[in-house]
Amino acid sequence: MQSITTKDGTEISYKDWGTGQPIVFHHGWPLSGDDWDGQMLFFLEQGYRVIAHDRRGHGRSSQTATGNDMDTYAADVAELVAHLDLRDAIHVGHSTGGGEATRYVARHGAGRVAKLVLIGAVPPIMVKTDANPDGLPREVLDGIRKDMAANRAGYYWDFPVPFYGYNRPGTPLSEPVRANWWRQAMMGGAKAQYDCIAAFSETDFTDDLKSIEVPTLVMHGDDDQIVPIGISAMLSSKLLRNATLKVYKGYPHGMCTTHGEEINRDLLAFFRS
Repeated sequence: MQSITTKDGTEISYKDWGTGQPIVFHHGWPLSGDDWDGQMLFFLEQGYRVIAHDRRGHGRSSQTATGNDMDTYAADVAELVAHLDLRDAIHVGHSTGGGEATRYVARHGAGRVAKLVLIGAVPPIMVKTDANPDGLPREVLDGIRKDMAANRAGYYWDFPVPFYGYNRPGTPLSEPVRANWWRQAMMGGAKAQYDCIAAFSETDFTDDLKSIEVPTLVMHGDDDQIVPIGISAMLSSKLLRNATLKVYKGYPHGMCTTHGEEINRDLLAFFRS
């Protein structure tokens, strides 16, 4: 992989394949750009330039102790985009990456972004607050922090089961998919991944969503056990100015893997529209 060094000295690794209109993929927690390999290979064949970075503290990027927050994540993307001089770009974010992509487009994307896609994404805000009474209780998120800190390898081995819906009747567990998820998660830094839990759950993207004008496709499985659809896509699609909401019945959080052919087909139709 190639890399850039940001203003604060963090090395951000990325892969950049092909030519044509650029698509920038933003991965979820606690994974890496490798989580988009299926989409990148597909869209490369369709004539697009495909780029995926490892967020700071994740994958092959620097295992940062600081800057593990949405403002810095978005600023890192802005530095990468400027380095590559990407214009007319489509940004696709899954889960935590959906928050990162939202903040990037809202604060740094003027004149460079053509479209945005949010897949199983965390905006507008996950944690329960007075203004967001249906959000996840803070105790749930504290439990994630506690379990991850106590036994990161074990916690990450179990996490793919609800992530891909393998705990649902009639859904066989794919050990290779599970192992690939675990591999990516264990590549990153424990401190950065720990901090990222607050970043993806407590950041309020309401104003970002309201400010975005580019066409946005919001895709979400209605059986998402990681980012419940009711507190995310159903609200984000109403806050965005130019949104199309597509709900996938029975699909899990990791639907880009479990139902990759359908997701790729729908993405391609949106990109070409």
